[in-house]
Amino acid sequence: MLAQTIQLALAPVFVLVAIGNIISTLTQRLGRVVDRSRDLQERHGATQNMEHDMVVREIRSLDKRIALIGAAMRLLVMASIAIGLTVVMLFVAEFAHIGLNPVAAGLFITAIGLLMWALVLFLRETQLATEALRIPEEFLEKEREL
Repeated sequence: MLAQTIQLALAPVFVLVAIGNIISTLTQRLGRVVDRSRDLQERHGATQNMEHDMVVREIRSLDKRIALIGAAMRLLVMASIAIGLTVVMLFVAEFAHIGLNPVAAGLFITAIGLLMWALVLFLRETQLATEALRIPEEFLEKEREL
């Protein structure tokens, strides 16, 4: 029976590894966003007119992105904890001979729900990043033949 419990615990552990990889990706993105926001905050006081407006717009976008990444990371950490508890419940059920499988299943479902919610926030953050990367029309000079 212990071998079967170990086999049951493998699926949640693979999900835990995937969550760790997503957290790593989000951490890297957060670092880049924070660095960019610091650069813009330094420029903020030295800009005027349209350039100042562009700086403020980008700072606002970065602020939203920071919030989304932070929320996604919190959800992923909560999902990781739920996965860890799932594995613990599987082993406690095995060794204590008590029926905790429904609790373990509920924790696993909760973890997957948290993971999906975090991925939706990650999707929204990448959409904001893409919108911020759009080049303003005046720089494209589409009326010119090149």
